[in-house]
Amino acid sequence: MSCRVLLVDDDDFIQMTTEASLKQLGYAVEIAEDGQVAWEKMTPYPEKYDLILLDKKMPRLDGISLLQQMKADTRLNELPVVMLAGESNPEDVSEGLAAGAYYYLAKPAEQNVLRVVIENALADSRKRRELQETIIQHQGGLPLITHAEFTFRTLSEARDVALILAGASTNPIRTINGYSELLVNAVEHGNLGIGYEEKGQLLAEDRWAGEIERRLQTAPYSARTVKVNLARTAKDLTVTIADEGEGFDWHDFMEIKAKRAFDIHGRGIAMSKIMSFDHIEYLGKGNTVVVVTRVT
Repeated sequence: MSCRVLLVDDDDFIQMTTEASLKQLGYAVEIAEDGQVAWEKMTPYPEKYDLILLDKKMPRLDGISLLQQMKADTRLNELPVVMLAGESNPEDVSEGLAAGAYYYLAKPAEQNVLRVVIENALADSRKRRELQETIIQHQGGLPLITHAEFTFRTLSEARDVALILAGASTNPIRTINGYSELLVNAVEHGNLGIGYEEKGQLLAEDRWAGEIERRLQTAPYSARTVKVNLARTAKDLTVTIADEGEGFDWHDFMEIKAKRAFDIHGRGIAMSKIMSFDHIEYLGKGNTVVVVTRVT
């Protein structure tokens, strides 16, 4: 079955051009001319759509208001939303991302950019659901852990460790995505040295996974590991993640930045800070991060 996209926009030209691009890419498309119509389409059938393309400025119910309603509805709050913007006003972009939008696209969106963004949004949403389902099934006695250490190299191992860390927390559904994001960052950006611009290019050319595997088998990257320490007190669960990379200037990634709003990656740290942890702090040159969640 093809991906089912609900396009929410009151502009006839954007409706026509975006619908044509989506259909050429093989997606099934429905159109809603404003947020109220979209809400009426979604709520009776919450599993009908796989992704929402959502304009911000519309009559009756605007995009931000619709997004807020979706996030407050447990049936719809995991549905990926890509915001459409006619102009990149920093405040508008930040508002949409903070409200839970997955990406921002400048409109009219080029077909290849549209494809890459939708594919990445769907893939990330699928991974999040799988992680959440897995942690619910296997949490067991993990909250009883008081101290633990882990050493790993690969992305699959990073996700395994993320499951254990989330299971050890008091709210695994809240923390799983944050742990997964930071551990994957430690591998790809830290140990494997894939920079911000380079990752964007690799994703656009569908070469990211292949480059990860190549570097994992190539010196000096192949010898590098990520070390994780977990320590629980009566009040807090503290996790320290340290990679062997060159570090990075982390200050610019702690908040959602409008200048990166139209990039297809780069908001994971800020979203982890907002959604997953009570405290996050990078140390030294940026190859060590400490995250804290409250136990009580």
